[in-house]
Amino acid sequence: MRIVALDVGSSSVRAIAYREDGEPEPGDAQIEYVTLDADVLVQMCRAVLDQVGRGDAVAVSCFWHSLLPLDERARPLSSLRTWRHDAGVPPALDPDAYHRRTGCFLHPSFWPAELTGLEAARYVSFSDYLLLQLTGELRTSVSMASGTGLFDPNRLSWDEETLDAVGLDASQLPPVSDDQIAGVWPALGDGACSNVGAGCVERGRAAVTIGTSAAARVVYEAPSVEPKPGLFLYRLDDRRFCEGGALSDGGNVHAWLERTLRDAEPADDPDHGLSFLPFLGGERSLGWDPNRRGLLSGLTFRTTPAQVAQAALEGIAYRLADVLEAIGELEAVVATGHALLVDRAWQQILADVLGRPVEVSGEAEGSARGAAAVAFERLGVTVPPAPVARVVEPRPERFEIHLAARDEQRRLMRLQEAR
Repeated sequence: MRIVALDVGSSSVRAIAYREDGEPEPGDAQIEYVTLDADVLVQMCRAVLDQVGRGDAVAVSCFWHSLLPLDERARPLSSLRTWRHDAGVPPALDPDAYHRRTGCFLHPSFWPAELTGLEAARYVSFSDYLLLQLTGELRTSVSMASGTGLFDPNRLSWDEETLDAVGLDASQLPPVSDDQIAGVWPALGDGACSNVGAGCVERGRAAVTIGTSAAARVVYEAPSVEPKPGLFLYRLDDRRFCEGGALSDGGNVHAWLERTLRDAEPADDPDHGLSFLPFLGGERSLGWDPNRRGLLSGLTFRTTPAQVAQAALEGIAYRLADVLEAIGELEAVVATGHALLVDRAWQQILADVLGRPVEVSGEAEGSARGAAAVAFERLGVTVPPAPVARVVEPRPERFEIHLAARDEQRRLMRLQEAR
């Protein structure tokens, strides 16, 4: 049996064929992109699928939260709006009640705000539009619907109160189903797929992913779940939830450092005296304040570019540590995502900040492998557990230093809030 996994990330599309043992075949295909043109992105997806060749089925992992308005002929009326879109205004809903119902937040990265200024016959995610182009049928998955901010992940249906608030009817949204269409499964959210691909599918086993952005998540089976303060609650499928928190800053901060500084390689200096607030893209978890901005505190004439780089990577690790504490009840933490997997210094920082061992995933393409693993599971085939490449042990002498630095980061955040 051969499953072709299509992984549509925020900066590249990749197709990989997997065997039943969970191992990838040689000859994957990848195209990097910067476009927000949905048709151009569909063409790229077709191109990588054509290069890898046909399989028994196609499993898709795709970025969450995108919005594409369509006309009566199902043609795009604009470019894609992604989680980076920050111009929308959320409707006047009670934020706590909204979070309890949808597991999402009144924040520009979700549809209730992204819908601002749009008038269309239908509203879909990019993955829904891709499925339409590949199969001729419009549909969305439980997973993808759960990331829109219009869906109740416990009732598994569109949330009527939110639809009323944004002036939408459920008929303007895709039907929700995880059933295969013409050999293609409706896409799963890439974050949930990353957990599956890294073997993090139990309540106590968290994946920390740093790609373009960053997130910490757990995926687990439960009949229902009450959303926790500051944490999103999405779905992998109709049996399993995906709970956690996301940061808008991750590997993109590393890229910013390389553009901005002469030397972006971090120092290993516990006494640099800097505090970095990683909100260059605004705040998502835990406070979900799109107007929060980045900050570098403690600069002196002795500060070096390497120390700034170290403070930035630490600042992101501190925010992820707060997310993991909010998730709670964790037995293991697994490092995933390209930006984290290729950066041993960042892995060590994460272990030191958490004060616990961090398992480094041995699977470089977690989202693709996760999508394939779910597809095999649906066909009655169990894929072996994901490999662990190594375990990074924390340096005990650094833990107290990082605890004090985390307190300083929180103090600076409170000062921002008071302005």
